[in-house]
Amino acid sequence: MRGYFRRLVAASVDRAGIGTGLRWKLSAAIALVGALVAIALSLVVHNAARVSMLDNARDLADERILIAQRNYELSGRLNFPNTKIDDPELPEELRERAEGGRRATYVADRPGGAPDIWAAVPLKNGHVMSLHSGFTDRSSDILKDLDQALVIGSIAVVLGGSALGVLIGGHLSRRLRKAATAANRVAKGETDVRVREAIGGVVRDETDDLASAVDAMADALRQRLEAERRVTADIAHELRTPVTGLLTAAELLPPGRPTELVLDRAKAMRTLVEDVLEVARLDSASERAELQDILLGQFVVRRVRAKDPDVTVRVVHESEVTTDPRRLERVLFNLLANASRHGRPPIEVTVEGRVVRVRDHGPGFPEALLAEGPSRFRTGSADRAGRGHGLGLTIAAGQARVLGARLTFRNVRPAGAPDDAPAEGAVAVLWLPEHAPTNTGSYPVLAQ
Repeated sequence: MRGYFRRLVAASVDRAGIGTGLRWKLSAAIALVGALVAIALSLVVHNAARVSMLDNARDLADERILIAQRNYELSGRLNFPNTKIDDPELPEELRERAEGGRRATYVADRPGGAPDIWAAVPLKNGHVMSLHSGFTDRSSDILKDLDQALVIGSIAVVLGGSALGVLIGGHLSRRLRKAATAANRVAKGETDVRVREAIGGVVRDETDDLASAVDAMADALRQRLEAERRVTADIAHELRTPVTGLLTAAELLPPGRPTELVLDRAKAMRTLVEDVLEVARLDSASERAELQDILLGQFVVRRVRAKDPDVTVRVVHESEVTTDPRRLERVLFNLLANASRHGRPPIEVTVEGRVVRVRDHGPGFPEALLAEGPSRFRTGSADRAGRGHGLGLTIAAGQARVLGARLTFRNVRPAGAPDDAPAEGAVAVLWLPEHAPTNTGSYPVLAQ
């Protein structure tokens, strides 16, 4: 049940899109927008300044051509710099306007150079007076300085936007990581953790909505799972009395094959009811280990030989551990029963320090069990199914949690064989903790 709850919470966090690199993605986005805005504004400002300078240059050329016209009409000769009569280089468009009796100015762009400023005015004798000047060096320098300032400003905007993105993204990333950490703690069974309180902060944003949604989902799932656990425990408890009565009545039947069948099924039903009750107690997190100091190798050898003398036991390294012998025996016997029921001999048990391995030579564990862990009433694939109710490994995992131990499962394949190659056996490994579990209410959790 706890594994199911953990997977649901973890899946919800994954669907929320919490991932790494949010700070840098946000920084890059702000920097890109800042760069685009800076480039657009720079182009607008550059063009506006250029147009303004050209307009001023045209106005100045227009004033000069008027002065040159008056001087020519008074003196009869050209005495103003850069003026000509009927200049052959005069732009055709400007010449047509002047010949039409209009005073006009014209800007001629030169590739890779400063633009030319032209002004023309018709004279009374039918000729055209023109004034030719260039874009002043001072204006060019001003425009270059402006472009340089715009480039520096654009770089400053991009860098500032990037820094702002790092700060904002870092703050948001920290809040999301805190939320993910708190959600993982909830998934591991820490019922007093609240994601909304874990992220903290004064500013309220969408992260708070996410945290509140995860908290609400966790509460709803917790209530649902607790209700399911209570229903399961109640049903199993109510079945215990009639099953016991059925078994007692069956023992009073006259000897014979029918009586043996009834007794066998009644005993199987009683075992199932007891297993369901044990699973319900383990799910309630109320079980506590009764600790003793034992020599692990000697303990395993004695228990296994008393259970099944055909099982090979090998102690590589003896170790003294502090644990609950009854619960350790329950885990060990369930692993042996699973290997005997679903695997093939020889069955081997190895003790090395605080690690106990149980191996068979059958078809291996189902892929679903390897991926998600033991689950009640799921017996696996067809080649390992058909017998049992899927409670043996579930109880073993639950008792291992109470011991503060870690129970893992894997299949044995030839060296270098692909993952889809047939397994040569299944191995269950019990890792006992270095420090004994406490009796003060802590509840060790199985690490998948």
